[in-house]
Formats: sequence, structure tokens, C-alpha cells
Amino acid sequence: MIKLSRSWEKIFKCVDLQNNWVPRRGDQGPKTLEQIHREAQIEEHQQHLRVQQQLLTKQDKRRGPAGSSSTGGRGSQGIDEAGWNTVPIVRSSRPIDTSRLSKITKAGAMDYNNQVLAPAGRLGGWVKGSSGGSGSKPNDTGRPTIATVNRFSALQQSSSTDNFDTRRVVPSRSSSSRDRSEKGERDRGDRFERSDRSDRNERSERSDRSEKSDKSDLIEKPERSDRNRPPITKRSYSKKKKEIVDICEIGVKSLLSLNPSLHLWHLINLPSEEEFEKKSKAIIEEYLHINDMKEALQCVQELESPKTLHIFVRSGIESTLERSAIAREHMGMLLYQLVKAGTLSKEQYCKGLHEILEIAEDMEIDIPHIWQYLAELIVHMLHDGGIPMGDLFREVAKPLITIGKAGLLLSDLLSLLCKGMSRRKAGSLWREGGLSWKEFLPEEKDINQFVTEKKVEFTVGNESGPEETSSKTEISFDDLCDQFDKLIKEKADNQRIFDWIEANLDEKQMISPLFIRALMKSICHSAVVFENPVRVDSEVVQNRVKVLTKYLNSDPQRELQALYAVQALMAKLAQPPNLLRTFFDVLYDEDVISEEAFYEWESSKDPAEQQGKGVALKSVTAFFTWLREAEEESESN
Repeated sequence: MIKLSRSWEKIFKCVDLQNNWVPRRGDQGPKTLEQIHREAQIEEHQQHLRVQQQLLTKQDKRRGPAGSSSTGGRGSQGIDEAGWNTVPIVRSSRPIDTSRLSKITKAGAMDYNNQVLAPAGRLGGWVKGSSGGSGSKPNDTGRPTIATVNRFSALQQSSSTDNFDTRRVVPSRSSSSRDRSEKGERDRGDRFERSDRSDRNERSERSDRSEKSDKSDLIEKPERSDRNRPPITKRSYSKKKKEIVDICEIGVKSLLSLNPSLHLWHLINLPSEEEFEKKSKAIIEEYLHINDMKEALQCVQELESPKTLHIFVRSGIESTLERSAIAREHMGMLLYQLVKAGTLSKEQYCKGLHEILEIAEDMEIDIPHIWQYLAELIVHMLHDGGIPMGDLFREVAKPLITIGKAGLLLSDLLSLLCKGMSRRKAGSLWREGGLSWKEFLPEEKDINQFVTEKKVEFTVGNESGPEETSSKTEISFDDLCDQFDKLIKEKADNQRIFDWIEANLDEKQMISPLFIRALMKSICHSAVVFENPVRVDSEVVQNRVKVLTKYLNSDPQRELQALYAVQALMAKLAQPPNLLRTFFDVLYDEDVISEEAFYEWESSKDPAEQQGKGVALKSVTAFFTWLREAEEESESN
């Protein structure tokens, strides 16, 4: 017989296994949907049977050993279709005595000198468990015995030592050894009980002593630390507080002296420049979207940072510089209202404007009409309550004189200003401010040629004398209405209307109630289209908004006189349906009449203005309901 090496034997065995290989599972191809459902049902049924079998096994074990022959054991194990045996998890049916858990205590310190790691005597004593096999004998001499520490003594009951011994399964070789072990067990049980009791007493005494010492330390430490501290009084507290404040002020001043570019918001909890700019842009975008002047003014006031509002000015100009002319007009009007209300100081406005003007020359490459756009944003400041022309023009020209662009921006400002007032009025403002083109143009520039090219000759003319102003006679209400009707029928532009008013009326007549009523009556009457039904051409009113806003000038009393004029016109036209409501909508949407003026007209009890008042109020009930609901909604938001 030829002996092969061990490696060759392994190779032959592998070849033999490969040739005689019987797969446990056959080759299974793709299954149909019915086969999958059928297998799932079979698997679910088998799972249900296994659960029931486990429940029956538990019940039989609880009844006793008599039923253990029918169920349990490996004969009851389930075998699946793959040939695998499933062994059920069988928990111990040993009852748990919960009353013994309350007697579990924390083991004390171990005595390593008296610790017994193994039973003394023969090696066969190991089979007797932790009790050992030394066979302890009773102490007949009365000598005190040393109790060894048993880690499991907490689970032992003094009253049930016999039961404990019967539960233990200890193999024995003879009756004599069993007797000796049982006797030793009882002796050790009594000894363990006594030692456990003594250990618990010692631990409780040590814990009481440690708690008392800890409490005494806690009481003594504050007494020792507070013994040398002087009593706190109001005077000492205020003195200490003043010392802390002085130290903080010295620290801040030292930081600012080391780094002058350090802002105050870097030292205290205030919004940074980036956060303030983000809030400003959010307010600006919301205002440009909904065009609510009152809400925007309130939001800027709630910023509560008057020293950093130049950031708001800069952000507003940057956001609208390349937008539509309407957006620039609204932004310029917002800045004007902030200055007029005192929320935005003139210094902060000029500071924010300078930051844009310093880089305007570089921006001109991308925005060729930047000077005209800047003029549209600045021109509103020349209205009443804004910045005087002399101060504004000098501040605007500071960063532009060196680059020779000051005259270009100021000429655009004057051209836009003349669209809202007469040239004579603009010229008088120029002379009142003590302005001269020599301040803003280079020395080599020809002033007369420049003035002629920009069509601002009124800035170099002579001011009209007082005798010319006093020679103007007062014009009656009917004559004013006739003259305005004539200009509107001729489709005169707003500038022509301004020129006629400036040429024929003085300042006192321009703010009189008769003038306001005549102007409002003529504009509204020209917007009425006498068809069936009578309607309002809103575009006519929108084209004359600049004329109305210029002479009403956001004055509540002038706006009230304008509403009285519309009421009288409706009474003269026999109260056409929905006509007054349309006029109110247009005047409110175009910011010609404020909410305060509408409410004042609604509650007015002037006897001279009661003609047609009741019918007019009834026709605009829905308007005032909508106005109040919108106000309540904005307040809640």
C-alpha cells in the first residue's frame, strides 16, 4: 500500500467531495408572484406553530416533571425545509423570591488577609462549590472563630438554610462526606450571618462619622472664610460697583487707544455693521415691495441706532441705483421723510451719501447715467423740511470737486427740481443759499457756456424785487377754477402749471384753502368720464399727482380741504354711484391723501361742509372698513 503525504490526502478528499457533492438546496430559478406569496404564507404558518410550541413547552415545565417527557428536549425541535434545526430558547422555570432582594446590601471592604480563595484539604473539595470541602467542625473549645467573607452572603437566608442545601446539586461519594458537608454548611451559614451583620454595623458607623465630618467641614469653611470679610452695606456696595465700572471704562479706553479702528460694537453686545446692514436691506426691500411709508418709518425707528443710520442710507442708495425710476423716487422720499421726522440726522445722511459719491466715478463705467440716478435720489431733500439747498449742494460737491463731477450732478439736481417747482422759485433758493458756480466748476470751465448747455440760466439771473411780489393781486375761487380748467383742457404739462402759479400767485395764496380747493376740483373734474355709467379715468389723476403733492405738502389741513373739494364736486354731479369711492382709492394709493386726513374728514362736524356729507359717507363705507382692517392687520403683524 502506497502511503501518501498528508497534503496529498487533503487534495484527494477535496476532489472526492467535489465529485460527490450533493447540494442541500436545488437550483432555484426565478419565482413567480404566486410562489412568493405561497412561500410567505407557509413561513408565516410555521412561525405561528413554533410560537405555539414554545408556549406549550413553558406550560408543561411549570406543571412539573411529569409532562417533560411529552414535550421539550431535542425531539421537539423544529426542522425547516432547508434542513436546519431550530432550538427553542428555554428559560429557567426556577421561581424568584422577590423578598430576598430587599436584603441585598453593598459589600463592605474586603479583608485580604482572611480571604479564602480555595477550599482547604483535598482536591476533591472543589466540587463542593464556594462552601469548600474542609468540613468545618464545631468549636468545642469556645475559641472565637474567624469568619471568612463570602461575596454571595447577601443572597443567603438564615431561616432557609435547609432549602438552600436541597436546591444545590453537589455530587457526593459517600454518606459520611455528605453529612460532614451539610454540617459544615450549617456552621458556615451561621458564621456568615454573624459576620455580615457585624460588617453592616461597622459600615453604618463609618458612614455616619464621615457624614458628620463632611457637614462640619462645610459649616466651618464658610465661617473661616467669612470671618475676615467686612459686612456689606449700601455704601460699600455702591463703592464696589463704581470701582468695577471704572475698571471697565479704563479697559475699553485702553483697547480703543491700541486699535483706533476697533468699533464699540466689538466690545459690547450690539449688532455688528454686517448685521445692521442686513436689517437695513430687509426693511428697504419690504418698503419697495409694499410701498408702505408709515410701516417703513416705524421699522427704522425700531432699529434704535441713530449713530449708524448712514449704513441705512448707503444700503438704500445702493439697492435702488440701478432699479426703476419709481424705486428711486420712493427711496428718495423715504430718506426725506426720515430727515423731516428727525429720525435720520443730516450728518448721518451726508455720511452715507459720501460713501457712495466717493466711488461714483468708478461706478460710472458700469452705470453711464449714474449722475442722473443720484439726482433722482437726492432731489427730494430740497423740499420743505429737508436740507437747505446751500448746505446740501456743498456737502454733495465735497467728494466730487477734485474729479470735476460736482457741476454735472448739481445741474441734474436743478433740472429735476424745476419739474416740481417754477424756475423762479428754484433760482431764489439758489441765491438764498449763497451758491455760485465758481465753487463747483474748475477754473478753466466757462460758466456761461455751462449754464446755457445745462439750461440753468435762472441761477445767474437777478432776483425779483419786493415790489413785484406785492403787485400780485388776489384771484377769486371761480377765476382760479377757470384758469386751471383751461390749462388742463389744453393738456398743459405740470411744468407749465407750475410756471403759471409761480407767476400769478404769491406764497400766501399758494397755501390758502381756496387755492387748494380750486386745484383739486379742476383735476378731479377733468378725470370724470361722462358715460353710462359715469366713471373715473384714474390715469388723469395719476398724471397730476406731482402737482397735488407739491402744494398739499403732506399737510393734514390742506389734505382735508382737498377732500372737501371732492365732496362738493360729488354733490354738484348728483352723487354718481361708486365715483367717490374710486377717487378715494386713487388718492390713497398714490399717497396724495394720508389716512389721518381721511379719518378727520369722516369725523368732521363742520356745519359749512354738511351738504352731501351723509350720502358721501354712505358711499364710502366699504372704503373705511377696508382701511381699518388693513391697519389692524399691520399692527398685529
